[in-house]
This record gives sequence, C-alpha cells and structure tokens, in this order.
Amino acid sequence: MSHAASSSSSSFGTPARPGAGGTGRASSRGTGSRGTGRAVKPRFGFGLVGPRRDRHAVPLDQLEALALPVGDDGMVIGVDAESRPAVLGINRPVPYDITLIGGLWTAQVLALRAAATGARVAVETGRAQAWTALAQAAGGGQPCIALHDVGRVPPQGASAGSPVVVIRDCGMRPPRGRVVSAPWQSVVTLLPYLSPVAPRLLEKSSLVGVQRVSPDEATQIGRIMSLPRHEYEALSTLADGVTLWCTPSDRQFVMTQGTDAETGLLGAARRMD
Repeated sequence: MSHAASSSSSSFGTPARPGAGGTGRASSRGTGSRGTGRAVKPRFGFGLVGPRRDRHAVPLDQLEALALPVGDDGMVIGVDAESRPAVLGINRPVPYDITLIGGLWTAQVLALRAAATGARVAVETGRAQAWTALAQAAGGGQPCIALHDVGRVPPQGASAGSPVVVIRDCGMRPPRGRVVSAPWQSVVTLLPYLSPVAPRLLEKSSLVGVQRVSPDEATQIGRIMSLPRHEYEALSTLADGVTLWCTPSDRQFVMTQGTDAETGLLGAARRMD
C-alpha cells in the first residue's frame, strides 16, 4: 500500500492589495531592506516577511516517484518468505481471539512486542515461574505485564487508549476464561499441542498460529483450517521459530527471530519448552 505525497503552499495574513505585486517588493520598500540603515519595521501581528519561492512542480508522469511505502498497522512478528516484515494487528476495536499451537518462546515474544506497542499484557498461567523473569524485565520497571493464576484474571478495563492483550498459558485443556475478548482486548490462547479442545478454539478464533506438530496433528489441523495439502504437510517439518499464521481467507509462513534483548532474556527460538 502506498500513499502519494504532494506539495502545496499556503500563507497566513491579509491578502495583498492590488498593485502590490506577488514578490514582496512593495513590502520591502517600507522596511528598509534596501540598505537605508533604518530598522526593519515588523508587521504587527504577522511577523517578518518570509522568503518568496516558486512553487515546486512535478510532471504528471513522475508523480509516482513521490510514493511512500506504508506497511500494515500492528506489531512486527517476523519476516515472510520474501524477507518482508510480517505484521500482526493485535489491538483492535472488535473482539479478537488468537490460538497459537506452539512453544512458550513464541508466546513470550508476542507478549514483549505487544507491550512495546503500548498494550497492557495480562498472562493467565499455571507456571508463573516461566514468566516471572519476563514480567520483571519488561517495561523498564513499569508494570506492563502482569501474571495471574488460572481463573484469577480480573477485569482489565480495556479502551482505545489502553488496549489489553490477555495471554492464556493454561496447558492442554484450558478452562473457559473469566476474561474474554472484547473491543480493544484480544485473547491469545497457547496450546503446546493439538488437544481435544483445540478444534473448538480453532473454529472460533479470528487468527490461528501453528508451529511444528506431528504429521497426524498436521492432517487434523489441515482439515479444520481447510489448508492445501502442501501447506499442512509442511507443518511437521517447520524449523524452530517458524509459524504458519492463518485465517479462513489468508495464510502466511513467518519466521520470528528474537532481537538481542529478547534473545538475552528468553534464549534462542525453540519449539519445545
């Protein structure tokens, strides 16, 4: 997507009187700008006379040269097959559910990057020890990532000025959450493998992420998500850090690589915890 930029000129003040000319000569006669030695007389309320320049013009056939590439809005989660940034728009004015069948490392990178966009992150987890160091390091001392026991996430009060991302790290059979997706409040459910509750979660999710799974799991996911055969067969061979992000109408393989700070905190990308 690109937006063409154009230039225009505008001025503030009173319109010039007939015969005053468009180059500012009439004004300069009364300001002593010809070297008369008199002090420059300011125009009350309008400041000094500014420079006069010709308008910039671009031939129509060269207008596209002014186009500026503008990417999608959201957080960068990695790069696609062409090494272009892949963006996940996680803060939305509508309820948004995401299911990630993958590793803790990827979920924690999502938490850090969501917090970097200004979202408050609430982590519902039964293994708080795996999240404590991340919660303490995020935000430079500001409480932007909060940890809660399973079933104990309080109302978050999400709004456009204070979006919330709830990450549910509740094992293979996560219970129904007390806090659900809402406007400006997205919910990410992490499943380590394809569990019995996965089909229900996949069908209701707005976005699904799948990392390396077994061939049998790949076949089931392909059937649920209506994936082409070559795509679901690839799910059993994915490298660490690679995720297939898919919706009912779009699919994209993305490689997530940690920044220096993320790698120092979380280690290298890995599928198994």
